[in-house]
Amino acid sequence: MDFDALRKNMVEVQLVGRGDITDKKVIEAFLKVPRHRFVSEKLQKDAYGDYPLPIGSGQTISQPYMVALMTQCLQLNGSEKVLEIGTGSGYQTAILAELANQVYTIERHPDLSKSAENITKELGYKNIYFKVGDGTLGWHEKSPFDAIIVTAGAPDAPKYLLEQLADGGRLVIPVGSEFTQRLMVYEKIKDEIKTNQVCACTFVKLIGKAAWKE
Repeated sequence: MDFDALRKNMVEVQLVGRGDITDKKVIEAFLKVPRHRFVSEKLQKDAYGDYPLPIGSGQTISQPYMVALMTQCLQLNGSEKVLEIGTGSGYQTAILAELANQVYTIERHPDLSKSAENITKELGYKNIYFKVGDGTLGWHEKSPFDAIIVTAGAPDAPKYLLEQLADGGRLVIPVGSEFTQRLMVYEKIKDEIKTNQVCACTFVKLIGKAAWKE
């Protein structure tokens, strides 16, 4: 199977073709990262489809467009220290590693965290740091972060994550009910939080002390 051709078509049709993914660095990262490596072998033929896929432990690898949109909302320039909540398959993690200086990522499922760590190491990434734990609490000892991305839906933006944002930093997170959310961007400017609503979305629940209970 020609995964390079499938990946190129994914970018041209699903990202560039929709008209609102315009960051050239984001587009280049999606052309480079082999999405099929982050799903099971039996699902690799579907890896570049316009939909999420199961990855085990009740979690999913998000639709490529949504990964791109959330990444673009961070407005990364390459110098940032980024925190990702919900490592999942590791695909979003690898995209971030292409675009930022350092990526710290937290996953509550040890098996997913280990799998993602193994795959990203095999692909040569050396700027990713993994942790198993409650992502809603953030990673205090490594804060502040220039950008934080949450790949699961929460009832509100966890206060711990807002506290760990650097001045000028951005938090991108789906906020809403257990079944449907709005993608939100929170920007910290001199200890004040500016919010922006991006679009409707549907993610698995963010489980933790500062979000949904299991």
